[in-house]
Amino acid sequence: MAENSTEGTEFLLTGFSERPELQRVLFWVFLVFYLLTLGGNLGIFGLIQADAHLQTPMYFFLGHLSLLDACYSSVIVPQMLVALRFGGTSVTSGRCAAQFFLFSLCASTECFLLAVMAYDRYVAVCHPLLYITIVTPRARWGLVSGAYAWGIVISVIRTGCTFSISFCKSHHVDFYFCDLPPLLKLSCSETKVRELIIYLVAFSIISTSVTVILVSYLFIIKAILCIRSAGGRAKTFSTCGSHVTTVALLFGTLTFMYLKSNMGQDLEVDKVVSVFYTVVIPMLNPVIYSLRNKEVKEALRKILYRTKIVQGP
Repeated sequence: MAENSTEGTEFLLTGFSERPELQRVLFWVFLVFYLLTLGGNLGIFGLIQADAHLQTPMYFFLGHLSLLDACYSSVIVPQMLVALRFGGTSVTSGRCAAQFFLFSLCASTECFLLAVMAYDRYVAVCHPLLYITIVTPRARWGLVSGAYAWGIVISVIRTGCTFSISFCKSHHVDFYFCDLPPLLKLSCSETKVRELIIYLVAFSIISTSVTVILVSYLFIIKAILCIRSAGGRAKTFSTCGSHVTTVALLFGTLTFMYLKSNMGQDLEVDKVVSVFYTVVIPMLNPVIYSLRNKEVKEALRKILYRTKIVQGP
């Protein structure tokens, strides 16, 4: 194995091995979180497919968000559980790059999809009479396909820049998955140009998505303020509340993680933040959307009622 190349390299992901007394507890905590994430997100996706009242553009986008969250978590958590169970896990450079690519794909696509969902809410609130003619089935598929396409482009750039670095300092990754900050610490080659490209890509994703979201909600707020009745304003804003909560959670943590000046210098802080956006947020999203959405709760109530009838008393 060449010392100045990633070819044939195996990385040892140590995860949380510096605190062995917590590993057993964390294993069961994250296992429960992962099962809740899969159950919640796949449940919402299935609910949207099963209920005719949820066959609207808003729930079409929510279904894709749920699928992304399920994939997002599945790329990271199973390997984390193995590392917690055995005190670490070894991965080849190819597997590490694949995980990094898929993680970047899910994260980037989710950012773009949240921007698409903000645009959808803007059209629904500000142009309700034209909503059906603007957000047509062809348009919604085009918007979602565009989010995935840009996610792939971003992932190719990030993965290419990261894994063209020479890793020769150590192959012990003090993290629970192949992420950018811990990998940068292993480099023995000049990384300034690659880091600049990666920073610019991260900044472009966040700034573009946030700009679309902010502009959309400025128009939405303006439209809400023009509604005379307080009940009408509350009802209109409630359709956007879940999306605003998800946006604040995801972009807040991603901004802190990838746009801070000392990325990779304090891996303990990076681990906590990464757990939040790879484990906690995908688990919370189904709760946020189901608890704050009457249509989702009503559809779930119908499914449970039908199940009870079929099974009998």
